[in-house]
Amino acid sequence: MSAHDRLSLDPIAEARRQWAAHGWAAAADGMAAVTSLMRAQQIALARVEAVLRPYGVTFARYEVLMLLYFSRVGSLPMAKIGKRLQVHPTSVTNAVDRLESADLVRRTPHPTDRRTTLVELLPKGRELAATATEELNTRVFAAPGLPPENVTALVTILAELRHEAGDFSGPRPSSSDAELPAVDHQ
Repeated sequence: MSAHDRLSLDPIAEARRQWAAHGWAAAADGMAAVTSLMRAQQIALARVEAVLRPYGVTFARYEVLMLLYFSRVGSLPMAKIGKRLQVHPTSVTNAVDRLESADLVRRTPHPTDRRTTLVELLPKGRELAATATEELNTRVFAAPGLPPENVTALVTILAELRHEAGDFSGPRPSSSDAELPAVDHQ
């Protein structure tokens, strides 16, 4: 956002003030937290999408590529992709359709289960994933807009919110990377 487009006051802080002034003080902090989180998501997604746009992929498609990139054999069942990314099967189908038409992945039959379709990462998809990740790491992830100690605190707080919402059932990740739960890469 350019300096010209910046507001002179924080609209969420003003909404919080108005919430309290209208008798909803008990909910004002929660409203400000949820609204701030939603705005922060818009900001982060815009930064990520700006990096990915030249590669012809959205963040949703990039996530599929990276899930396959991290898998042991470079392929996963479509249903497992949806479960890991926590999205509806239709969203997985749409993303895989687009990635397949760009020759980044291909669908293959499962060798032992005829009901299952595998999605396989192709060399062009692996190269795009690696290159896009390098650029995302440099332009977004290494400098997300907060000091490192705040990034760690934010990850911990958001993990708590996600855990309480039922996003995952294991232990909550702590602020230490060494204590984060291992990911099954199959």
